Amino acid sequence: MVCENHWPLSVLPYGVWLMADAVPLGVSGAAPSRKPRWSRKVKADNIAGYLFLAPWVIGFLAFTVGPMVASGYLSLTKYSGFGAVKWIAFENYDKIFQDALFYTALYNTSYYAFLGVPAQLLVALCLAVLLNMKLRYVNVFRTVYYIPTVTPAVANVFLWVWIFNFDFGLINSLLRLVGISPVNWLWDPQIVKPALILMSLWSVGQQMVIFLAALQGVSEELLEAASIDGATNFRRFMRITIPLISPVIFLNLIIGIINLFQTFTVAFIATKGGPINSSLFYVLYIYRKGFESFSMGYASGLAWILFMIILVITAIQFYLSRNWVYYESGGAPS
Repeated sequence: MVCENHWPLSVLPYGVWLMADAVPLGVSGAAPSRKPRWSRKVKADNIAGYLFLAPWVIGFLAFTVGPMVASGYLSLTKYSGFGAVKWIAFENYDKIFQDALFYTALYNTSYYAFLGVPAQLLVALCLAVLLNMKLRYVNVFRTVYYIPTVTPAVANVFLWVWIFNFDFGLINSLLRLVGISPVNWLWDPQIVKPALILMSLWSVGQQMVIFLAALQGVSEELLEAASIDGATNFRRFMRITIPLISPVIFLNLIIGIINLFQTFTVAFIATKGGPINSSLFYVLYIYRKGFESFSMGYASGLAWILFMIILVITAIQFYLSRNWVYYESGGAPS
């Protein structure tokens, strides 16, 4: 057999010889395409993979995509949760933007998120740095600090309600011992949101574990080289460790913003949105409109506005991350 350029196949590379031998040349010299033949084992593996994937896909479509599409439709209707659905187009959104409680809930949630997220990141990173040290019983301390994360949120809230109690709470009892007047933590409009932010620091175990994994992946050679050059521990941490774990900081930042903007349990159990709506968070307001006032269409509109707010904030963070998040490949998050 001779190829189109009249080269004998005996002098061509082995791979080219196989291709020329396996695929006959056409009239024009171009090899016709041939569909790959799948063996029975490959087909069986593919089917098994799809079967294992099917429960997640079905759950995602049924419990995420489906409710989102339904709420998008309901946001354009007047619906109480019972009876007929009445199409009203964008009237719900017009009412929302004229609703004073909408802006109150949005302000409370923004205050809680934009102060709470940096506080959580700082506490989680400090704990991770301490637990990354080679200390005795360090695994015990790691477990102790992580336990509040796996404790049910309701139990955590009840614990902190007791700690913040005005008459016999732990914090006020300590304040009395040092001669400081007790503070009405959960029922003072000026203090309730900082108190809830302090409460949120109790459950930073998940972020702490992620930071700990990132710290353990920092190159020891780089730290040793910087130490030989005379860099202090603080300088090594700021100039080497922080840039290397910046992708993890960015991950925890995005997750923290999404989680705190959807805060519900803390305010629902501890304060019921009070006092004077000073802890009326956005999702709690959605709950009130949907399940107390039975305005499902209005509540769906509120939910979609929250979705768009989180989407915009996340997009802004991805854009800004190009200036401070560093990857080993040199790329930026997309």
